[in-house]
Amino acid sequence: MAALTGEWREALSGEFNKPYYKALYQFVYEEYKTRQIYPPSGDIFNAMHFTPLSEVRVVILGQDPYHEENQAHGLAFSVPKGQPVPPSLKNIYKELHSDLGLSIPRHGYLKKWADQGVLLLNTVLTVRAGQAASHRGRGWEQFTDAIIREVNRQDRPIVYLLWGSHAKEKAPMIDNPKHLVLTSAHPSPLSANKGFFGNHHFSRCNEFLKEHGIKPIDWQIED
Repeated sequence: MAALTGEWREALSGEFNKPYYKALYQFVYEEYKTRQIYPPSGDIFNAMHFTPLSEVRVVILGQDPYHEENQAHGLAFSVPKGQPVPPSLKNIYKELHSDLGLSIPRHGYLKKWADQGVLLLNTVLTVRAGQAASHRGRGWEQFTDAIIREVNRQDRPIVYLLWGSHAKEKAPMIDNPKHLVLTSAHPSPLSANKGFFGNHHFSRCNEFLKEHGIKPIDWQIED
């Protein structure tokens, strides 16, 4: 498993010696040795590597990495250029077009958002090829809860976009009155019409940031 570095390593240092993390590390190590696991091991912590703790302005929570070849690369909802845009991300783009009038890109690489302070965090960071949810319940949730708590402790306004029941479960952890928590249905084709479309989360996020003197996010992903 790739090492976590920088601000995040310092902030989360207390986790690495806990029994759950030692068991998680050993499990993930063996999985990469014996099975096809996504994302590539060097990409597991990309969400944190691309978005240092001190630069987080927005948090978007996903669940598991994509479990098909060449999709997962450590950022929730994102896929590398050259890969088809997944259905949930297509719906995110549709809402961005409706909400902010942005053009819909032909790829799904979201590093531009991460570079601006959008923490694209899955609550489980690895998965077996072709087996959705196969690494749930192994300790990742405890580790990513620690990440959410560290962001919650930051003494500045931060926006959380919690889409779907899985992400909404984390809302009680976000009790810092400086932060804004926005919830809706998940952008999956199964639920997008039940409250994701029309949630205006992207414009509401930017309005909140501007109200607090923080540079808004440029959500446009260019082709």
